[in-house]
Amino acid sequence: MNRLPAWLTGEKAYDDIAPLIVRDSSFSLEFLAAEAKAITLRRFGRTMSLYAPLYLSNFCSSGCAYCGYASDRTTLRRRLELEEVKQELGTMKAMGINDVLLLTGERSSSVDFDYLRRCVDIAASMMPKVSVEAFPMSVHEYRKLADCGCTGLTIYQETYDPEQYYHLHRWGPKQNFLDRLETPERALQAGIKTVGIGALLGLSEPIEEALKLFSHVRHLGQTYWKAGLSVSFPRIRPQTGGFQPAFPVTDHFLARMIFAFRIGLPDVELVLSTRESPSFRDGMAGLAITRMSVASRTTVGGYIESDSDEKGQFEVYDDRSAEKFCMALQAKNIEPVFKNWEPVYNGPSTELKPGKEKC
Repeated sequence: MNRLPAWLTGEKAYDDIAPLIVRDSSFSLEFLAAEAKAITLRRFGRTMSLYAPLYLSNFCSSGCAYCGYASDRTTLRRRLELEEVKQELGTMKAMGINDVLLLTGERSSSVDFDYLRRCVDIAASMMPKVSVEAFPMSVHEYRKLADCGCTGLTIYQETYDPEQYYHLHRWGPKQNFLDRLETPERALQAGIKTVGIGALLGLSEPIEEALKLFSHVRHLGQTYWKAGLSVSFPRIRPQTGGFQPAFPVTDHFLARMIFAFRIGLPDVELVLSTRESPSFRDGMAGLAITRMSVASRTTVGGYIESDSDEKGQFEVYDDRSAEKFCMALQAKNIEPVFKNWEPVYNGPSTELKPGKEKC
């Protein structure tokens, strides 16, 4: 493996949140919650940005031990054809969703860059905001997605422990630790405006994961200071394959980690998905989290085929409808925000030149 970056190895580590999350921390959870709440209110107000994922495909060429879509699973494989993508997006819009995250597995012959680009083009014509969570790409490919209307990338490093990473990613292109680690920077260099990162909690020792994730965000923020950054806190959920996490993360530690990130990163958007329980999500709303997924389906075609028995990438925990979830937010005096921008402000990628190929 090539030399790891200094920010990851500790040569220039930013561990100023360590005192907040270590096991013998002198800071109580109640104190951290109060500090986080005050910062969130000052920086973000009483709002919650909402989005929903759209699974384009469950084809995958990698063998991630913890994923229901790994290539050795017996899952029925399929991808949405372009007309089906339009139908799914139409159903989502009818639910009030205006912010969509397009997901795929790792790059394969069935789902390649050209397919993803076409899907982004369709989504950008129907939705004000389009992001992708897919296989790592080159700067040139991200630039093409930006030119098609993609403004955001979500990509989890999964674990920041190189040895554990190699052990868990049994085969396929995702085995390349450094390639994945460098992906957010390639996207930002290409003109993608926002990048979301995270660690899949449960794969490695959680305190070390939190510190390395924090260092990664700090590095991106200092290097690409114009970028919009977000951090997600996904925990392992039951999935096809029955993977059990070696380092289970409790609600108490996850809450402490989220509060610490808000205190240490006051302007960064913090994200919590439907992997978490309704009670935990409701509890975090208004304290530190500023963005959540809503009415999620983790199956391909899940919005139209809502009654399907198909197994998704993982089991959704918070399965409330968009309407019920919004009512829960409003009961806490938090305004659900489905849209606060216009596509005209997205603009082309920063590298677009006269005569350059468009979608």
